[in-house]
Amino acid sequence: MSLTASSPVHTPVLVKEAIEGLEVRPGGSYIDCTVGSGGHALAILEKVSPGGRLLSIDADPEVIEIAKSKLACYGEAVILVNDNFANLAAICSKYNLYPVDGILFDLGVSSLQLDTAQRGFSFQRDAPLDMRFDPSQGLTAADIVNSFPEQQLAHIIKENSEERHSRRIARHIVQSRPITTTLALAEVVEQALGSKHGKIHPATRTFMALRIAVNGELESLKLALEQTINLLRFRGRLVVISYHSLEDRIVKEFMRREASSCICPPGTVICRCGHVPTLKLISRKVIKPTLWEIESNPRSRSARMRIAERLK
Repeated sequence: MSLTASSPVHTPVLVKEAIEGLEVRPGGSYIDCTVGSGGHALAILEKVSPGGRLLSIDADPEVIEIAKSKLACYGEAVILVNDNFANLAAICSKYNLYPVDGILFDLGVSSLQLDTAQRGFSFQRDAPLDMRFDPSQGLTAADIVNSFPEQQLAHIIKENSEERHSRRIARHIVQSRPITTTLALAEVVEQALGSKHGKIHPATRTFMALRIAVNGELESLKLALEQTINLLRFRGRLVVISYHSLEDRIVKEFMRREASSCICPPGTVICRCGHVPTLKLISRKVIKPTLWEIESNPRSRSARMRIAERLK
């Protein structure tokens, strides 16, 4: 089944806060690096008109098609690109859209992807182990689960989800091969950790870790963040919404580093790095959804937003 207009509705997170953080204004130029179903993009386009432009990127071609339908009324004001945001600078160069007034990242997996069983992102319903944002890429979750060595599998699960029992899970996975469906994998992880669990299913972290590995999410994020510096104009805003501690740590460390006048190693007596700050932190404390938003959209509960502004 494809993601179509009849697919589950995706509710964008922290929309008001994102628009305010970007300081969206009429006639400005903005980039939405993760357009999804177009919720944030629609809010930006409403504020940027007349005369503004929005470059919207997503690695998932089916998601791009949904966004095309939703944003069609804005015509040439919106540019939709099916690509990985790791290629951000090259995309901006191709469409001659830089410097820009703001860049938004809404990380993670969308409700549309989670709720489409055949994509294999969730264990709520049985489906092939896939988890690719871009179905044309080669590596799938099934490839990792069934062919990677036990030690490498344990490393992926630990590094991408901070799962304490990664070795035990990896051992059970290898012993249970082949594993081809989401429910089969969830059952193996549950057997490895025991059926008793708290608020989240014991397989949740393993599924997240595999999805991150399949799509190279953390590496792509690091690459994209580095490129934002040369794409933002003076006083342009960078807004990032993350959904787990690994993403948020990367964003926090990047922003703090770029806002620092010295990045010498701790304990250095005399600064020799010559680092010049490129960003100013707008949100020194992380911004979280309100209780009202969490109640109306439970998937927003883990969202964390950070904002920085480009210096000269």
